[in-house]
Amino acid sequence: MQDSRFERRTSQTATVSFTLDGVSVTACAGDTLAAALLAHDGAAFRTTGVSGAPKLPFCMMGVCFECLVELDGQPNVQSCMVEVQNGMTVRRHSGFRTLGDAR
Repeated sequence: MQDSRFERRTSQTATVSFTLDGVSVTACAGDTLAAALLAHDGAAFRTTGVSGAPKLPFCMMGVCFECLVELDGQPNVQSCMVEVQNGMTVRRHSGFRTLGDAR
């Protein structure tokens, strides 16, 4: 794990907890999932299937699809469009999905 390069401008006291790749994470209530992941460690959200290039959110408003994660077993969720909630289970994507994962 690395330190995030993203810092909060204001402090908030209410927090929520969720799981990211099997690790418990605490985030500020009201944040989007993408913002919570960036504040947590700033690591890539997914890697591409062809080159393995790391991808991070670009637009933070649902246009670019670079912030895709698996949320509670549902693949390809735009994390910038979801408010972080207690108990979420989040996994980063790595490469292509298998045919059995198509939903």
